[in-house]
This record gives sequence, structure tokens and C-alpha cells, in this order.
Amino acid sequence: MKEQAQFHVSYWFIAVLAFLGIQYLLTAQQEVATIPYSEFEQHLKDGRIDELAITERRIEGTFKEPLPSGQRRFVSNRVEPQLAEHLQQYPVRYTGRVESTLVRDLLSWVVPAALFFGIWLFLLRRMSGGLGGGMMQIGKSKARVYVETDMKVSFADVAGVDEAKDELKEIIEFLRDPQAYGRLGGRMPKGVLLVGPPGTGKTLLARAVAGEAKVPFFSISGSEFVEMFVGVGAARVRDLFEQARAQAPAIIFIDELDALGRARGAGPLSGGHDEKEQTLNQLLVEMDGFDTSSGLVLLAATNRPEILDPALLRAGRFDRQVLVDRPDKVGRVQILNVHLKKARLDADVDPQAIAALTPGFTGADLANLVNEATLLATRRHAEAVGMEDFTAAIERIVAGLEKRNRLLNPREREIVAYHEMGHALVAMALPGVDPVHKVSIIPRGMGALGYTIQRPIEDRFLMTREELENKMAVLLGGRAAEWLVFAHLSTGAADDLAKVTDIARAMVTRYGMSRRLGHMALEREPNSFLGNEAMLGLKPQHDYSESTATAIDEEVQELVQSAFQRSLALLEARRELLERSASRLLQQETLEGEELLSLSAASVSASAEPMRP
Repeated sequence: MKEQAQFHVSYWFIAVLAFLGIQYLLTAQQEVATIPYSEFEQHLKDGRIDELAITERRIEGTFKEPLPSGQRRFVSNRVEPQLAEHLQQYPVRYTGRVESTLVRDLLSWVVPAALFFGIWLFLLRRMSGGLGGGMMQIGKSKARVYVETDMKVSFADVAGVDEAKDELKEIIEFLRDPQAYGRLGGRMPKGVLLVGPPGTGKTLLARAVAGEAKVPFFSISGSEFVEMFVGVGAARVRDLFEQARAQAPAIIFIDELDALGRARGAGPLSGGHDEKEQTLNQLLVEMDGFDTSSGLVLLAATNRPEILDPALLRAGRFDRQVLVDRPDKVGRVQILNVHLKKARLDADVDPQAIAALTPGFTGADLANLVNEATLLATRRHAEAVGMEDFTAAIERIVAGLEKRNRLLNPREREIVAYHEMGHALVAMALPGVDPVHKVSIIPRGMGALGYTIQRPIEDRFLMTREELENKMAVLLGGRAAEWLVFAHLSTGAADDLAKVTDIARAMVTRYGMSRRLGHMALEREPNSFLGNEAMLGLKPQHDYSESTATAIDEEVQELVQSAFQRSLALLEARRELLERSASRLLQQETLEGEELLSLSAASVSASAEPMRP
């Protein structure tokens, strides 16, 4: 009440002051007479003026005696002296008029200020990444919200990851009925982390969970939390969870979690004031703060689980980790059936045969394969996609694009032909090796002058020492053929040598297959889903002495040399077949697996080892 009374008193005080000020101005205006300049000149000649004050544009003064109207002060606008002298000759009443510059003065200040403010606002919106509301919206979450009707993906659209789907069906049941799910006292995991190589369908699987559960789906990438302004990431995390709680039951999906949840360091350059660390800390706090009974589930995906912060992976945060691995042959068939529905297929297309030719392909790779085959069929104006299109698409993806315009001289073509036939004949001679599918001397890709494609019979998850030695012999078959026929070595076996050396080193250091060093793991297994750590500039971690390193080098050298001598012996025994097959390859440029088998069957071989039928 007192505050209200004070407000009224202040209001009346200001009103009285304003009234008195206005009255003073009006009174002062009435006491001053505005007279023309001609009258001023007359008053001046008559001696009626007592005092004068002259400015650049006006003349102010006082009369000795007041005017009949009672005004003693006067003001008049100046006129140029020459003009005034000229006008005095005529009976005319004249006065000066001052041009008003108020609008011009205002524009000279307002327009530059408005222009500066507009440019500043534009740049601010550009720097904030189009946040939609300027500075007031900079801490708002940029998550894309999909309501129940927007999510068209279901488990029927996801194939090849049956184990992962079974793990996530539990979450769907919980989101549909959170109260009934906890009737026995159990609680739903707060967070589920999807891990696996790129392209295996982690994001698609998360969207399928939202589509099956029929709940709002908040999708955001880990990199969208971090901006140039300090504290923005933490504010967006808070806003994201607030939005999700308001629409619970709901799913929060954070893609590429490694961009946000990288392990915090303890060094001098890894302080706690880093923007990413603040964002991660806020995420940890939010995951501890929400109750699972509210119907809120956090899903995340990453292909680099080894670099995530341990505090993020502990029980109570991401309780469950679901592996979304590369599909096996059965899974690849299922994935192909999903993608083949959209294509017009020929009668000879067999998903089983395509799956057998694509070991190690992910779901994204298979989707790309179907698309490439469709484009190849369209290019040759076919009515439907045939098996030949899929074979050509696989070769294009695995070996690269054909470069028929790359012309090799006859000497190089002959070397390449013997090189590729060396691979093929050694593979046909050894037991347990994947059969040869095609041999070609048509250049492909970046540097391949020819290629030999082997088709695996089945997916393999374990390999014996004998199988690894056979694989090394096949890789060195091309170099052995060059040495046998031409008695020299070329640079064409550079990639083969790198692969053979890697296999031999892995046998010695990781698989414990060295007779000299025994059953020891001298180097750690790479744990990255992104591929070979050596390609990323990361050296394998090891802990052994210099003498052991020397022994490793000697063992690797012995394994590689033994494989080379073995390939050389096999080709010496099949010299006639090598010559005839290389000549045929030079003529046709490409030999299929059936042609190789027919050439081998027609040849009279004196090999000590039995030929593979």
C-alpha cells in the first residue's frame, strides 16, 4: 500500500512540474514580440531601442518604452545589409525567415544509427547460425522434433540386426506403458548406447524405435551442442531435457555422441573451463536428474566408443550398450530384400548370390550397391535390373571404375597378365582358399592395372595358421609369376607386399603363431570401428625390448619369404598352364571363373599337389 501511495505522489509531483514548465514557456513567449526586420530598422532610426543582442540569424533586444501591447522585449530575423538597403527604397514590409533544419538534423543522426544497428543485427544472426530468435534464442535446443505422425519408420524397415532389435523391443514396451512395466520393482535403463561401424543402421534403428513406440522423437547431433559462445552447449542440454520432459513419454536421440562425450583429460591443457567439458558435465547432471518412470529414454549412437568419457558409460547413465555390427550373410540377404523391393528386377537376380559376393558390406553399402546396379541397368537401357548389373556394381565398388582409356604398352600388359594369372593359379592350387571369380587386366581405380576377384563361400570369423599362410601365398603369387617368367621384379606388387607384411606381423605379434616367440600377444588389438589405426597415424602400442623387436622382424621376414618360395614352387609346376592362361587373358582381357576351370581341366599338370576341381 505504501509503495502505491508513493507512486501516486511521485506522479502528481512530475505532473505539477511539467505544468509549471509549460506555463513558463508560454508566458515567456508572450512577453517577447516578434517583429519584422523593416520595423526593427524603423525603431532603430527612431531611437526606441535600448539594447541589442545579435546572433548569426536573429536580433534580440529591448525597447526603451514598451509597445502598446505591453511587450518590452523583441526578436527579429536578420536580413542581408545590401538587400535591406535596397528594400528601404520601397514602401514594403519585409522580414527574414530562418529555414527549419530539424528534419535534416534528425535524419543525419537517425539514418546512420539505424543502418549500423541493422548491420549489427544481421551479423549477429549469421554468427548465431540462424537460431530463429536472435540473441534471446541462442541457448535454445536445435533438436528436430518428430511427433508420432511424422515417424514413418518401423522395425519392418530395419533388417540384418535382429539381436539389436530384440534389445530395443523392451524399451518400446516401456514407453507404451511405463507404469505397468515397473510392477515388479525394476526400472528401465536411463540410456541405451548404440555402437558399431559406420553405415550399420544405428540412426535408422533409433528412428524405428520411436516409430514403433508412437512417442515424440527428439533428434540432435552431438556437434550441435557446441557453439562459439561459452555456456551455450550447457544451456541447450538443459533446454532439450526440459522440452522432452514436457512431452514425456518421449525419446531423446543424440547422434555422433563422441563429438560431445569425448573423455576429459587431466593434463595442464585440459582445464575444466572448456566449452565441451561444460556441455558434457551438464549432460551427466541431466542424466542423473530425470526419473525413468516419467517415460523419458535417452538413445545415443557412436562409432568411437573407445574415446567416450567413463563417467558417461557407468551404470545409471548409459546402462545398456547395444552392438550394431556388420551383418552376416543371412543379415545381408534380409537387407537386400528390403532394398530390392524398390527396384524392377530380372528373373535371374538372386539375393543369396549377391550376399555371398559382398562379405563385410554394411547396410549403407548394400543400399548403395542396389542403387549402383539400378543406374547401370538404366545406362544400358534395360527393362529390368539383371544379375550382370549387380556383378558390375560390386566390381565397381570393390575394385574401382574401369579405365579403358588408360593405354598400357605391350610389355606392361604382358607383365600385368602374368601377375594376375599368378594370383589366380596359386589360389586354384591351394586347398581352403576362396574360389576365383574373375581375372582382368583392365585398369581400375587409382592405381590398379589389373585385378583378381575371389568369391568367399561363407562368412569366416576365425582363421587358422594354415589358412593365413595360404592367403599370403595367393597375395605373393603375382610377384612369383613375374620372377618366374621375366626374372625381374616390378612395382605392381606394392599393395600385395603391404598386405602380406601386415598378415605376417599380425601372426607374430597378435595371434601368437610364431614358433620362436611362442604364445604371446606383443601388440594390442585395434579397438576402433573406424578401421586401421595405422591409417590414422596411430602406432600400435607395444611393450617389448629391442631384442624382441629384432626377433619379430626376423620372424616376419621368414614367413613372407616362405610364402614367396611356396608360390614360386606352385607356379613352376604349372608353368605350361600359366603361359596358356596368360595368353588367353591378353586376348580377352577378362576371364571368368568357369573359363579358368576349363583351362585347368584341359591342362596336363605334373603338380605334386592336387588341383582344386
